[in-house]
Amino acid sequence: MTHLDDATLEQSPVVANRAMNRERTLASYQRELGIDIPTQVGPGSWLDLCCGSARALFEAAPTLPTTAKIVGVDLVDFFTPAPHPPSLRLVTASITAWQPDTPSDLITCVHGLHYIGDKLAALTRAASWLTKDGLLIANFDPQSVRLPDGTPHGRRLITALRQAGFTYDPRRHLISLRGHQIIELPYHYQGADDAAGPNYTGQPAVNSFYTPTPGL
Repeated sequence: MTHLDDATLEQSPVVANRAMNRERTLASYQRELGIDIPTQVGPGSWLDLCCGSARALFEAAPTLPTTAKIVGVDLVDFFTPAPHPPSLRLVTASITAWQPDTPSDLITCVHGLHYIGDKLAALTRAASWLTKDGLLIANFDPQSVRLPDGTPHGRRLITALRQAGFTYDPRRHLISLRGHQIIELPYHYQGADDAAGPNYTGQPAVNSFYTPTPGL
């Protein structure tokens, strides 16, 4: 089985042209994540990873206090072609390499992790970008995290994530974490497969391969 590195993976049509999150509205975000985003952000800051067209961010901006800041990051520049509200900044970059300037009160990733190679690194990096009381919440499919032979890591992965401080809701496929943390998970990333086929959403996704470190 061929394992792609992240630079190669990001050139894949499955990743670069993904349609899962392109035009999601603020209402759709809130249904997916089960939170009220304006209340969660308040006068603080919201970072949306894999933001697609950023339609939800444009809709949220006028509902937030004037001091609030919103940053949307996506691999492809397919952002809504409209004047940006002063509170909104859009960045074209890979979330596996990009780094924010300041911590965030809310970090979201709506169906974006499905297309990331090193998903676990994306989660641990995002955990370090939170404020001390901030919330990280994202759609996450544990079945896409695989051993080198292709089998899912299964319960061992969920146990490791929970021991690190994450909460996982299997019914809604949501992973979350509260408060800034520096986390190291006991896995070594080997690469990804862009031919994994549909995941639980029914859309083509990416499987990521890891070797557990000794002792797991």
